[in-house]
Amino acid sequence: MSKNMKSSEVRLQKKQKVLDMIKEGKNPYLVEKYDLDHYTTDITEHFEEMEGKEVSLAGRIMTKRSHGKITFLDLQDTYGVIQIFAKKDVLAEAYDIVKKDIDAGDFVGVKGEVFKTKTGETTIRAEKIQLLSKSIQALPEKYHGLKNQDLRYRQRYVDLIVNPEVKEVFFKRSAIIKGIREFLDNRGFLEVETPILGNVAGGANARPFYTHHNALDIDLQLRIANELFLKRLIVGGFDKVYEMGKMFRNEGMSPKHNPEFTNIELYQAYVDQDEMMVITEEMFAYVAQKVLGSPVISYQGQEIDLTPPWKRISMTDCVKEYSGVDFEEVKDDQEAKALAKDHGIEVEPFWTKGHILAEFFDKYCEDKLIQPVFVTGHPVEISPLAKRDPHNPTITRRFEAFINGWELANAFSELNDPIDQRERFEAQVKDKEAGDDEAHPMDYDFINAIEVGLPPTGGLGIGVDRMIMLLTDQSSIRDILFFPTMKPFDYEKDDQAQLAWDAEEDEE
Repeated sequence: MSKNMKSSEVRLQKKQKVLDMIKEGKNPYLVEKYDLDHYTTDITEHFEEMEGKEVSLAGRIMTKRSHGKITFLDLQDTYGVIQIFAKKDVLAEAYDIVKKDIDAGDFVGVKGEVFKTKTGETTIRAEKIQLLSKSIQALPEKYHGLKNQDLRYRQRYVDLIVNPEVKEVFFKRSAIIKGIREFLDNRGFLEVETPILGNVAGGANARPFYTHHNALDIDLQLRIANELFLKRLIVGGFDKVYEMGKMFRNEGMSPKHNPEFTNIELYQAYVDQDEMMVITEEMFAYVAQKVLGSPVISYQGQEIDLTPPWKRISMTDCVKEYSGVDFEEVKDDQEAKALAKDHGIEVEPFWTKGHILAEFFDKYCEDKLIQPVFVTGHPVEISPLAKRDPHNPTITRRFEAFINGWELANAFSELNDPIDQRERFEAQVKDKEAGDDEAHPMDYDFINAIEVGLPPTGGLGIGVDRMIMLLTDQSSIRDILFFPTMKPFDYEKDDQAQLAWDAEEDEE
């Protein structure tokens, strides 16, 4: 793109060129198929085997450099970039296509011989070249890339073109998800699918999204978790099940939170939270080894060792270690509220000692937990679906796994006492009436299910997106989502994309 020409002007020129080509009978959008037999990396990474062979590739032209009867093109496909050497003496009349019709941004198919130039660059000597599709949108210049972070998220398709290193994150994302499935499949778990739309969005404490079903004339909610359906399958006789998929929570956004996110939950009959700990630490180590080659990883300059076994610590002991407050010595709710006030923690009217212990943990402990650790002993008040600890009925058989100060996993010895479960739900309903927007709703069908009978069961949920952030060394959840939730452009009123590209280039 010329320094003196705005990208919007280039777009108008490119569009007019396409219209002229169509009038001349050279419509660039009629091609339906192109037979390719290699990708760029097949050639660049195995040159000694490929030298002298004829290959067929297809991809997008990133740069074009013409020197009379010779033109060099850089062709980019899914995996990389390779140079194309187009010479008039070889291509004959087809060279006019290279000179006149093909521009940066266009898709082409090329057939030719693999060789290296005098400068040592792996190249394809074009013997045939075909225009497959024209681009009429001006792309950011090669050497500027696309640096505007907001624009990169909004228009990921452009980000992937001009910042090809971004693709590596998503290749790893795919490998991580595949590794998780492989780990669980090898342990005999059955992958299942459960509803995304339901009457009650349960299984976690969060605000749901609402929608309406016209035919039934009922309101439905997008799931915030798939826990309750999966436990119904355990009731039905499946011993090991898991589901990886999208969850939806109508809450704030941050580097660790997107309203739509990927989660995995798994349930196994006849085991407890301790078995879920083993599964968690072994899964993380397995996937890291498979994708990165080692269970010892680097995240933002910090070395983190995922090798099992991980440290275990109770929430009470963790709070004591980092805040100096020993909740074992706190006698009642009033004393806990007084402590909260002394430590600058705002207290809701319905909060108990258990709620306040959890707030102390959030304030003083979470960001200190860098190496993998299981935090246990969560209060009953904040764990409506977990079995009580038989030695201390005020806490539950629950753990959260923390790495890098983030919660990455949450697991229980599942509550299978229908009488206790009903009472817990009723307590949550009272909390909601008292102002807790994230309190768990009553789910009568789930009560009915565990009245039928739920065996002793261990359950585990893992934030897959956070796991991917950790293993790909990315600081924001938006960097590991192809299309994070964003406020949309109004393209009819303001061509902000072009303005942003021009502004970036002007700064250079």
